[in-house]
Amino acid sequence: MTDYIPVSGVVACHTCPRRYYFERSEEHPELPRYTVCKQVSMHLGELLEADQIWQEILCVLPEAPEDVEELFEECITACRETAWQRPVQTDLAVESDTLGIRGRIDKIFEDGTFAIARSSPAPKAGAYGTDRLRIACYVACLTETLGSPVAGGYVEYVASGVCRYVEPQPRDRRVMIRAIRAAKRVVAGELPPRPLRAPCEGCPHLERCTAGPRRLSDLF
Repeated sequence: MTDYIPVSGVVACHTCPRRYYFERSEEHPELPRYTVCKQVSMHLGELLEADQIWQEILCVLPEAPEDVEELFEECITACRETAWQRPVQTDLAVESDTLGIRGRIDKIFEDGTFAIARSSPAPKAGAYGTDRLRIACYVACLTETLGSPVAGGYVEYVASGVCRYVEPQPRDRRVMIRAIRAAKRVVAGELPPRPLRAPCEGCPHLERCTAGPRRLSDLF
């Protein structure tokens, strides 16, 4: 049986394979911010009934932090300013046997494109590198799942009321392949080298990650 790598693991390995090594077996609770944005996203393309959506959020997240309602109101206001496609299917599980990855796409549209919901504010232009990587992974998975080519997908920056189309380029696919290879090595039990520009600030594993001398091979 294929040991599939989740798309989230591919993205984590792209960011820092060493952190993925330390955290792979841990449970990662859903962040309240994502819960809000995900639930709002499920209603895009239809009339946004704020009271109904808020009750759904409270059902999913009964102990919502105080700042969640403020974020929710910001999402509703921003999203009402944008025209959204209505999906034909939501939460579709997809996988690629070729690459050994799997994930769940938030929305599938009638024209064969798809969308993923993100809780981060939209960049000034385009999509973040990690979101381009996500789209590249899902394009590969959906192409195999449907058995027909998929060119790209949308990133919904729900908090900003912005939707950006991403068509993966060769550089995105190269990043994807490198990250998948790194993730597979971690799953095999290999401790990856610490990246030269690792995002160490605020990392809970910094002390044990940096303990001991650095290997010369890490520099190349």
